[in-house]
Amino acid sequence: MTVSTDPEKRRSSGLSRELVLHAALQIIDEDGVDGLSMRRLARALGRDPMSLYRHAATKAELLDGVAEAVLAQLTVDTTDEDWAAQLRTVARQFRGLARAHPHIVPLLVTRPLATPLAQRPLGTLRQLEAILELLIRAGFSDVDALHVYRSFYGFIQGHVLNELQELVENHEETDDLLRLGLHRLPLREFPRLRSLAPVLAVYDGAAELEQGVDILLAGPQSQLRPSGPPRS
Repeated sequence: MTVSTDPEKRRSSGLSRELVLHAALQIIDEDGVDGLSMRRLARALGRDPMSLYRHAATKAELLDGVAEAVLAQLTVDTTDEDWAAQLRTVARQFRGLARAHPHIVPLLVTRPLATPLAQRPLGTLRQLEAILELLIRAGFSDVDALHVYRSFYGFIQGHVLNELQELVENHEETDDLLRLGLHRLPLREFPRLRSLAPVLAVYDGAAELEQGVDILLAGPQSQLRPSGPPRS
């Protein structure tokens, strides 16, 4: 199917891309990615399914658009002279988006890995470009900035995946070992993990994020040797 790029034809449908993506996001929030289909989206919008193909030729393209729309809420101030504080702000924003839209996380974390970098939607690359700009302005070399970005995003993506997973097996149990189901692990083989049951049972995602960012940024902060003042 050939998708029209004529703005007049898009307006004549009575639908905007933003409206379509917003409705798609609502469906995903309710029932996950598998719950989204062009037919269901059309019903939610009160439109014929064919009208949606003017905004997304395939479900894959629709999902990419939803990911772009969510990531558009993530802002990076490339002029911030405190680059570490700015990365911490980005990490908090990313976690906030993940908690607000947990079903979207696979689109933000795992889906891009299956697509070559240059073929990804531009909206999913803007944060990469912005963070590189932030770090290079701070005095990092291009290569070091890329290394810091990869470590940073690898951490926050892994963090949200960990935070969103269900740890508690039986909420009615009062003993932490039983609540988590760790009592079934052989004591001799997993003594450390079993002993951490009380800590795992009271997992604090926000505190874990802050501690992880502290550890992550310590290395780059100690190694940064700016060759000159930040670029204006």
